[in-house]
Amino acid sequence: MGGRQRPPKARNVRPVADTGAEIARLEGYLAWEAEVAAAARDARAFADRFPWLPADDREALESAYADDRLRYAEEIVDRAVGRCRELAARYRAECRRVCARWAAVCLSVAFAAALLAALPAALRA
Repeated sequence: MGGRQRPPKARNVRPVADTGAEIARLEGYLAWEAEVAAAARDARAFADRFPWLPADDREALESAYADDRLRYAEEIVDRAVGRCRELAARYRAECRRVCARWAAVCLSVAFAAALLAALPAALRA
């Protein structure tokens, strides 16, 4: 087969709505990787305070420090996610309540307008 070939059809094209979620997921990944790098850097700096430690003990100290810091960071993230979910549920409930109240007000106004429009005809009869 000679000549130009057509480019392959795009597969698995995601809707635009997923783009924001993917960007947020990527940002979360990058933030966590930055935290891992910072934990390793700080662990090395902490271990540098003990120059007399043998290499094996130094590595164990660095590892323990980094693990503790990442465990703490993970707990903070978990608490933040839990709080965000809690607030989102509360705001959804509040939004439903406000929407229901506005719907009731609009229906009441429409009913009153229809009643006032029909009242003169009923009085004439």
